[in-house]
Amino acid sequence: MLIPCIDLQDGQAVQLVHGRKRELAVADVFGVLQRFSRYPWLHVIDLDAAMGKGSNDELVRALCAQARMKFAMKVRVGGGIRTVPCAKKIAAWGASQIVIGSAVFRYGKVNLRFLRQLNRAVNRKRIIIALDTLQERITIHGWRRRVALQAEKVMAELETFCAGFLCTDVDREGTMTGANLKWFQKLRDATNHPIIAAGGIRTKREIAALEKIGMDAAVGMALYKNCLR
Repeated sequence: MLIPCIDLQDGQAVQLVHGRKRELAVADVFGVLQRFSRYPWLHVIDLDAAMGKGSNDELVRALCAQARMKFAMKVRVGGGIRTVPCAKKIAAWGASQIVIGSAVFRYGKVNLRFLRQLNRAVNRKRIIIALDTLQERITIHGWRRRVALQAEKVMAELETFCAGFLCTDVDREGTMTGANLKWFQKLRDATNHPIIAAGGIRTKREIAALEKIGMDAAVGMALYKNCLR
């Protein structure tokens, strides 16, 4: 299944290359939502919150409401959700699932204390854990810091706390150079949990290949540039 992405920065829908260089920006965020409205799921990621540069809370909340009520879409929201109160707040906005990344790790290890607290506050079926990888290591805080852990090595430990994983190949994010199917297969072999793959995806053939191994595909740049073939 293809899942379109709305990444928010400075109140605009943007696409970044490797999570750093802005490639494009669209001011009409709700126009982007309208364009994506035929899909059953939507990802909304607050990049400002993820990078610790403010937030787009009101915009995220409005997108959740309109996507759900006007288009009957389910929404996953991520970016900067690092406390239990923040997770509860966003879940209350009507997000079907929330994406947790940086807070999952503390001092280079899995933060079990936080995850247990989170599960007491938010049903684990509504939690997706982001395992984004840069140069074979998990990266956090808006892809600015790396953890000396590999995604496939921690999945088994994390399964009990979430409904699935969002795995972004940051090395290819925004490049449209093609999905790293070998890496995604390695992740697939590490867990039976649902996985949403992201990073470099540019063709329907790649989406079909990911679906064949049981993964959804989160797509950004190829959709914004009308390059998905």
